[in-house]
Amino acid sequence: MAVVKRTSENVLLRTALANFYGAAEEMGLPDGLTDILAHSERKTCVSVPVEMDDGSIRVFEGFRVLHSSALGPGKGGVRFHQDVCMDECEALAFMMTWKCSLAGIPYGGGKGGVNCDSLKLSAKEKERIARTFAARIEPVVGAMTDVPAPDLGTDPQTMVWFTDTISKMRGRLEPAIFTGKPVSFWGARGRGAATGLGVATCAKALLDVVGAQVKGGKVTVQGFGNVGSFTAKFLHEFGMKVVAISDITGTYYCPDGLDIPKALAHAANDPKRLLTGFEKVQPGVKKMECADIFDIECEVMLPCAMEGAINAKNADKIKAKFIVEGANGPTTPEADEILAKKGVLVIPDFLANSAGVIGSYYEWCQDLSGDFWTEERYNERLVHQMTENFMRVWNYSKEHNVRMRRAAFLAAIHRVAEAVKMRGLFL
Repeated sequence: MAVVKRTSENVLLRTALANFYGAAEEMGLPDGLTDILAHSERKTCVSVPVEMDDGSIRVFEGFRVLHSSALGPGKGGVRFHQDVCMDECEALAFMMTWKCSLAGIPYGGGKGGVNCDSLKLSAKEKERIARTFAARIEPVVGAMTDVPAPDLGTDPQTMVWFTDTISKMRGRLEPAIFTGKPVSFWGARGRGAATGLGVATCAKALLDVVGAQVKGGKVTVQGFGNVGSFTAKFLHEFGMKVVAISDITGTYYCPDGLDIPKALAHAANDPKRLLTGFEKVQPGVKKMECADIFDIECEVMLPCAMEGAINAKNADKIKAKFIVEGANGPTTPEADEILAKKGVLVIPDFLANSAGVIGSYYEWCQDLSGDFWTEERYNERLVHQMTENFMRVWNYSKEHNVRMRRAAFLAAIHRVAEAVKMRGLFL
């Protein structure tokens, strides 16, 4: 009996399912195994009642999804954003399974979040939401079950609130439940910059392998949050010319290259860590609309903002030769086809931005063992592992004559499928 394929109106979940079914069919994966991997093991929805600063009570919705524990504990971030919903969390957990598998670490995929606008919350309101959410998901998280981390709208301080809440509930310190913590509280040196370092490393490895110029090569970075800002920082340190960066305030373009250290300092001094007014800081910088970043000629474009940013409406406008996906699911299937016809090579998200979860794994190992590394050791191991992972997928892509996204999916799905078969149905 043929598998009945799941569908969804959510663009991110639809993208994740379409990519998975395509790869599963190409692999000849048995229908039963395909059906198992197309469904999440656990989906949790909780209410998060919070007293706001004005004394009113608001109830937010919170979610935590575990897609697969075949390879190990669930792993994936918690985001505080107004667009968070169950379908989005499931899609992101789905992709985390393949990301962890491809990275070669002993994790499955998880994801969660609270439907709230973090930019409109005071620090106290955010703490109340974090602690209440942590208390509500306490039964389903643990160092050997599901290990959350920061994501959009959350940060190391949020992880401290999470850890402290559950530790007090359990009557013992539980530092290995959450990663992305501050160095002063069981965190790992290098963790904050890990995802950006990995994305930049993939971009450099790509230019190296195709024989393109690294020093002075023009790149653009969409999004200037944690991932985008550190990506831009390391690209700049590698000698590439970052000609455009963007966030919700607009695109900032300079054909001669942006002063990235100055941009980082400017954003750090903004109350909301935005690039507002940066065109006045560096001479020669032109402020443009957010969407204009897709029209800028460059070697590599790095989308490091939200999912679905590159879609059927703008894919044909892109003038980059290569795309390295720093965000989760930034390219829709329709856009993927358009880019392929244009000859634009795409390095998929769950390869390019996997340094975040690899870095989380390093932190988890340190928390479990109590042996903490230097930042140099952390970064050296991370760059080595990311370069190895990139080359493995690159070589697979060339040997089997498939695109990088498909090559990465095939390799990742194969590892999880083998684990499911070995463990049987009672996971």
